[in-house]
Amino acid sequence: MRLASILPNLPAAKEKRVLQTLPAALGAGWTERALRLMEASHGRMVAQIPRILNESGQHAELRTMLERSIREHSATSEMLIWLCGEKEDWSDLITPDLLWAILAALEREQHSSKGRSSKLQRAVADDRDLLGEMFKKVDVGLARDAMRRLQVTPLFDELTKRSLLARMVKVYPELESMIADAEPQEKAAPLIVSWSSLEKRRAEYEDIVKVKIPENTKEIAIARSYGDLSENFEFKAAKQMQSVLMRRKAELEQMLHDARGTSFENANTSRVSIGTIVTLRNAETNAEETYTILGAWDGDPDRRIISYQTAIGQALLGHAVGEIVTLNTEHSVAQFTIISIKAAPPDKTTPAPEFPGERAVEAAMAE
Repeated sequence: MRLASILPNLPAAKEKRVLQTLPAALGAGWTERALRLMEASHGRMVAQIPRILNESGQHAELRTMLERSIREHSATSEMLIWLCGEKEDWSDLITPDLLWAILAALEREQHSSKGRSSKLQRAVADDRDLLGEMFKKVDVGLARDAMRRLQVTPLFDELTKRSLLARMVKVYPELESMIADAEPQEKAAPLIVSWSSLEKRRAEYEDIVKVKIPENTKEIAIARSYGDLSENFEFKAAKQMQSVLMRRKAELEQMLHDARGTSFENANTSRVSIGTIVTLRNAETNAEETYTILGAWDGDPDRRIISYQTAIGQALLGHAVGEIVTLNTEHSVAQFTIISIKAAPPDKTTPAPEFPGERAVEAAMAE
């Protein structure tokens, strides 16, 4: 989309004027075009487009677009940051589904923006009311499931995770024991990942340790030689990058420590398990949906590949053909019948010798 590449280079005032002409120029196709622009744009434009849609009387269309992007986990980090910042005006969208969309966006960031700090992570961590507002009107069971996901996610460091869990407990005091039990649970439950995703994380770690940190150390030394550190921009920038790199290094070390690689061979197809392809039929519409349930770092919504840690993955695991499961849909919940379970294609990546043996992983998956 040419607009997405042209508009960010314009001054803010001119960008706004151009955007204001688009509804009339594009007609009925503007709303769909607006969502695509939001999904491909920087933070300034993401804030401008909803304002223009509202001014054009298209609040309902904007809401539908936001609901869909949250439900399908296609919302970008910039969109989610904007929505969290405008949560008072969109309170009906501040639900557990928004948390799942945030986690999906953060996982995409970790694959595509290696070694970079995340504005979305900071937005979630810094807003002390966000999680409470997401879960204040839901069943305690859903809050418990969310806390379990936060306990095992590699997307936040341990201190941040404990802070997020504490905010959940503030809404549901009866779940306080989960924080005390969190550390043993993490040790008891390995993080099941594909060999290919594990190799990517290892490659990122080695790049940070062997390339980026040594380069940063040289940059700090060169910047220090310029003198007067109090006004030395190069020195401050290099030190900030050092903090980012060391934080990411620590995160990756924890991820790699907890991860257990597998090829998903010999998956148990008598029930939904990690490494299976599941076909469901909507009890009301008879429409069929298929999901491939893989490892913690294997999500690909466009290909209907989901992590076993997602809300849908957790709801499906352990169920057999013929059983009925309840899943969140666009506006409510719906019941689906499991009509088939088959093995997913195995991951052909050859594991590094130092990785754990697959036999131990398959045992963990069976559990």
